[in-house]
Amino acid sequence: MKRVLVATSNPGKVRDLIGAAIAHNVQIAMLPGFASLPSVVEDGDTFEANARKKAEYYSKYAEGEIVIADDSGLEVDALSGAPGVRSARYAADEHNAPELAGNSDDKANNARLLRELHDVPGEFRTGRFVCVIAAARNGHTLATFHGRAEGIILHAPRGSNGFGYDPLFYFPEIGKTFAELSAEEKAGYSHRGAAFRAFLQWEDENRHRHPHGQE
Repeated sequence: MKRVLVATSNPGKVRDLIGAAIAHNVQIAMLPGFASLPSVVEDGDTFEANARKKAEYYSKYAEGEIVIADDSGLEVDALSGAPGVRSARYAADEHNAPELAGNSDDKANNARLLRELHDVPGEFRTGRFVCVIAAARNGHTLATFHGRAEGIILHAPRGSNGFGYDPLFYFPEIGKTFAELSAEEKAGYSHRGAAFRAFLQWEDENRHRHPHGQE
């Protein structure tokens, strides 16, 4: 079984990636010693910038190995694309300067999103989840992979699975929120699942071109 090293401490992201990996007979493994490593300041203006920064930094701790990291979030059209790259810190941003705002818990972030959209009718509550996965080795980004999922922001949460904004993100194609799906089901529709499948395809092609791991 092929192993993919992932740099994240977010259990929801790990579950998502495991759910996406199962269908491809791939094992998701945490970067060895990740918990003891200093964290990266995610101050990029785009999802790609943050993903690249994390992947490049953490790949230095696994010499010769490809390490992936992602940055992802929710873009809501009625909020001009917010919360965007501030998705994990959306509630904290209300009361702190951006450079001082740490991650907020999911419940607080969802509560702020519902407040911001309180007067917005259903047809204008469109948005999307965006994910960028960066693959790096020895401190250098090799490639980036993008995934998107278009949906509608509900007026109240539904479902107890998933994490982040999943309970509010309704996916019309299946008539459910992402929080009403198992990790395996979610992987078939989600932004992270799409980006991860693109990474796996790239890795397969790269391995066939460079069977001994040479670029």
